[in-house]
Amino acid sequence: MPQLPDDLDAVAVRTWCSLALEALGRERAEIDAINVYPIADGDTGTNLYLTVESAAAAVEAVFAAHETGATAPATADAVRAMAHGALIGARGNSGTILAQLLRGMAGVLADGGDAAHLRRALTRAADAARRAVAHPVEGTVLTVAAAAAEAAEGGESDLRTVVHAAYAGALAALAKTPEQLAVLGRAGVVDAGGRGLVAVLGALVETVTGQAPVRGPRTAHGKAPTPVDGGSVVGLPVGGTPVEGVPAGGVPEPGVPVGEGPLDCPEDGVAGPAFEVIYLLEAGDEQVARLRTRLDALGDSLVVVGGDGLWHVHVHVDDAGAAVEAGVEAGRPYRIRITHFATESGHDLRVQAEPAQRAVVVVVPGDGLAGLCTEAGATTVIARPGEPPASGELVDAIRRAHAREVVLLPNDAALRHTAAAAAEQARTEGVRVALVPTRAAVQGIAALAVHEPDRGFDEDVVAMTAAAGATRYAELAVAERQSWTMAGICQAGDILGLIDGDVAVIGADVPATARTVLDRMLAAGGELVTLVLGEDVPDSLADALEEHVREGYLAVDTVVYRGGHQRAPLLIGVE
Repeated sequence: MPQLPDDLDAVAVRTWCSLALEALGRERAEIDAINVYPIADGDTGTNLYLTVESAAAAVEAVFAAHETGATAPATADAVRAMAHGALIGARGNSGTILAQLLRGMAGVLADGGDAAHLRRALTRAADAARRAVAHPVEGTVLTVAAAAAEAAEGGESDLRTVVHAAYAGALAALAKTPEQLAVLGRAGVVDAGGRGLVAVLGALVETVTGQAPVRGPRTAHGKAPTPVDGGSVVGLPVGGTPVEGVPAGGVPEPGVPVGEGPLDCPEDGVAGPAFEVIYLLEAGDEQVARLRTRLDALGDSLVVVGGDGLWHVHVHVDDAGAAVEAGVEAGRPYRIRITHFATESGHDLRVQAEPAQRAVVVVVPGDGLAGLCTEAGATTVIARPGEPPASGELVDAIRRAHAREVVLLPNDAALRHTAAAAAEQARTEGVRVALVPTRAAVQGIAALAVHEPDRGFDEDVVAMTAAAGATRYAELAVAERQSWTMAGICQAGDILGLIDGDVAVIGADVPATARTVLDRMLAAGGELVTLVLGEDVPDSLADALEEHVREGYLAVDTVVYRGGHQRAPLLIGVE
């Protein structure tokens, strides 16, 4: 049996993220089913799952960076990565609020993970989330978060007592949400976002105690609680008057009538704005303050979370363009997502074009290649340094492609499982998806070059796979610290030449290392060299490398692209 933590150290944070993701994965469909506020669009469970998925991936990246070290990451690094990952991957109203809750907790837990710090973290989180929402409403996840923080307050106690108390307070508050928010009472459900937060806090209980808590009574009719996934019954009280026919988990029992009333919010039954607009924003505090005022006048469900120059903006509006323009005036918006809500009688009034027969979705490491691939007809997802896309972002791109058949090019070996999950999700939505396991951007370029949408799907996929497989890839990177490599010991600041993912060359500067890498690759033959230059790499390097290839390798052509802001200063492909 693994040792239970006495405080929330980095390993415990990692476990918490993993267990929270598992819990939301189990409950995602049920949470989606009870999502009626602020918009009855049935995606709260999915949005929370994708938000935590991004947080967990960020924490895993911190641990991966410490694999060669003898110690685990610092707690501060883990909790800040969790908060940052949630911020950049937040989805929907619920995910955005959860990101702010985690950010609020991280600000305290970075200084310590004992019981006293956790109590303060829960209070800081609840306060920060409430401030982030333009017009807080009781009976929502904000109420549940505040109740968890209040229940955790008290005298000196150990960590286990605090997490149990917070979970019990959240569960009791969740049961009362239909009494506080009329639309929930009419629908006969508890708040979906609040239920998701209860799942996240339940994962924290399991992290600290080693036992999964029960979700409270299974029904509103007095049946005994049962353990979740074999965990022992914790026996936590559930306060408030239950809604007739509604279990504490929030899903009405079959055959039990629930209240009448419209499910499309706002609460007065009048249809709300037509669009959900979400984007990340690089801007200062003063600009964001003005942005809040402007967006509040444009729509509702406004939530702006973040800080230190990076913000996540969420708002429901009728004029999506104006919401984006407001972001442009405030700073630099990116990862912009605009979703059209269902309108009258639950029907989407958009006039949609007939889906294309086939499309290509490609992950690219920089803006330059994004433009290149877009010109070639592909739908792109940008993987910025340190911010790999989550499966939900890839699913969104597949949907944006609006095609019956999609070829997905992840262009990174580390994205294989993420891309596979996205492909599987898209298939459940009726899209035929083929995943070509490209491991580098230059392989994706080669695959896209032979794409022919007019030929058979299987034939096209085979041709693209063959082109990618015939392309050897390399990249240059700067060593961050001394370490062992397949090419010997490198020192911090050395230039590393990686061929097919392994360090093959250790050099002192970029030009010489690039020439050595090219010679190693072309020794096995080749007809075309592809060079993708990073944002700060001068054109003179490309000119010098082109001349090197031309003088040393007859009949080998060279093509150069600008990759923009990408992780590696130089990407190389040989085919």
